[in-house]
Amino acid sequence: MDYLRTSDDRFADLPDFPFQPNYVSIPDWEGCELRVHYLDEGPAHAEPVLMLHGEPSWCYLYRKMIPVIVEAGYRAVAPDLIGFGRSDKPKRRGDYTYQRHVDSMHSFINALDLRRLTLVCQDWGGLIGLRLAAEQPDRFARIVAANTFLPTGERPPGEAFMRWQRFSQETPIFNVGRIVNGGCVTDLSPEVMAAYDAPFPDETYKEGARQFPLLVPTSPEDPAAEANKRAWEALRKWTKPFLTAFSDSDPVTRGAERLLEAQIPGAAGQAHTTIMGAGHFLQEDKGEDLARIVVDFIGCS
Repeated sequence: MDYLRTSDDRFADLPDFPFQPNYVSIPDWEGCELRVHYLDEGPAHAEPVLMLHGEPSWCYLYRKMIPVIVEAGYRAVAPDLIGFGRSDKPKRRGDYTYQRHVDSMHSFINALDLRRLTLVCQDWGGLIGLRLAAEQPDRFARIVAANTFLPTGERPPGEAFMRWQRFSQETPIFNVGRIVNGGCVTDLSPEVMAAYDAPFPDETYKEGARQFPLLVPTSPEDPAAEANKRAWEALRKWTKPFLTAFSDSDPVTRGAERLLEAQIPGAAGQAHTTIMGAGHFLQEDKGEDLARIVVDFIGCS
C-alpha cells in the first residue's frame, strides 16, 4: 500500500501545542504496517482518557482539554486517525473504509494495552469510538459522547449532513482550516487554521478526509450498517456510565443526544449537559468546559 507521511517540519511551532509526539505501528491495512501518531500526557499509571477526533480535524483539536485532564490526575491519550494529523496517509481513496478505521483503533488501544478507559468522542470519533466500546467493552469504564452518533442507515441523515457530504466531494480545494473554522461559533485565528492545515501539504494528502463523508452509513445497504447494528445491540445493554455533552449550535448532530440517552441504559440518571456557545467543534469553542465536565464525570462515576 502506498502512503504519505507528512514531514515533521510542518508541525513546528504550532500555537498552544507543546506536546511531544508518540508513535505506534499497526498492521491492519492490507497487511501494511502504518504509523499512528498519538499524544500521551500525564502519569502513565493513571486512568486513561481516550479522546478521538473526527473529520477533518486531528489531535490538535484536544489541546485545550489535555491540560485540564492531566491537572486532575488522569492520563490523556489522543491519537490521530489514519489519514489525519501526523499519522500515515494512504494515497488511494479506496484504501479508506469504516472497518479499517475501527480495526486500526482496536490495534492502537491493544498495542498500548489501555484499560479502564474513559472514551471522549466527537464526530467520527464517536462513529469509531462507540464501535470500539461495543466490541471491546472490558477495556472501557465510561463514555462521554459529544456531537456524535452511530448511524445504521435506517434514519435519514438530515439535510445539514447531506449538504456537507455534497460539499466535501464537489469543492475543488478541501480547505481543512476553513472547514474547522466554519464549524465553530468563534472564529479561529489564522495561525490556528494553519495548524489544522499542517498535516495536509497539498490535496494528495487529503484522500482520507475526502472519503470520510462517504463512509457514513446513509442506507441499510451500506457496508458498515450491519456492524453498526451489532454495536447498537451491545450499547443497548451498556450499563456503565454514559454521558452526553453536546453543544447548542451544531446542525449536523442536533437531537442525536436524545437517541443515545433513550437507548443506552448507562445514560439513565446521568448529568447530561448542553454546552452553550459552541458549534460542531465544541473542543475549540469550549474545550476547557468540556474537559471539566469529563473530569467531574470520572470523579462521580
